[in-house]
Amino acid sequence: MGFPRQVNVQAAPAVVGDFCDANPRSTVDAAEGALVAGSSGVLVGRFGWIDPSDGRSVNNFGAGAPTGFIRRGQEGIITGYLAESSLFIPAGFPVTLFNAGGFWASNDGASTTAPGDIAYAENSTGQAQFGTNWTGASVTGSIAANVVTGSIAGDVLTVSAVTSGTILVGQTISGTGVTAGTKIVSLGTGTGGDGTYIVDTAQTVASTAITASGGTLTVSAVGSGTLAVGDALTGAGVTAGTAITQLLTGAGGVGTYAVNIGQTVASEAITVASGTATKWVAASVAAPGELVKMTTWLNG
Repeated sequence: MGFPRQVNVQAAPAVVGDFCDANPRSTVDAAEGALVAGSSGVLVGRFGWIDPSDGRSVNNFGAGAPTGFIRRGQEGIITGYLAESSLFIPAGFPVTLFNAGGFWASNDGASTTAPGDIAYAENSTGQAQFGTNWTGASVTGSIAANVVTGSIAGDVLTVSAVTSGTILVGQTISGTGVTAGTKIVSLGTGTGGDGTYIVDTAQTVASTAITASGGTLTVSAVGSGTLAVGDALTGAGVTAGTAITQLLTGAGGVGTYAVNIGQTVASEAITVASGTATKWVAASVAAPGELVKMTTWLNG
């Protein structure tokens, strides 16, 4: 903590992520070695999602409702040069997610909260706003399944042709002769298309059609807004529950994005939702940018 440089008329009630009451609270059950901050680290006082690919990493982004809220409970981790404080948990450090209780959160929306307002989690940042959902995007795009022609020798998958989609680390692959549950664990010479990839199960598979989990969204036009990891997609032909899992050539606009569900969707209008309603509600009045009491315990 640095030397005080100002005097506030009213003392701050708390720091974001603190408990706001003494009501019952509960944490998310975790397996051995979990939970830890994901590769990008996490910020406390925000919502967190467990990465479904490993079941142990926590990120401030994800699809659907968040797994829990990240409390300000860790010892000080200040890694920035000459920094006096930090709310950042570096990658690999322990994280405790709470799925019930009362906490101080930041009202990151544009309107003042009222007790009982539903908290909406922003799926790409973990921020919260209350009463109304975050503004999403409207785009024109198509979705393709990830299908290639390839062979496996030992733990090396060689992709000779791409029918559609993109090959990525973490995908589960299937096809004639492929061992069930085989996953791509690292890149060889391939970077999404033709080339080699390392898989987690050694085997011998002759050249065949191989399908990789997930799909690839190609955005050809953006009517409004931007796209981000965790955004949910809806459209006439889009499978319910489809969400963006990774940026590929797109960086919020025109380009390609990895999605969690493999499917084939011809070019159509797609609505992109950037926020998700949670089971948490506001328990106090707070202007935009102020701290608000947020709880899972409803009145009445």
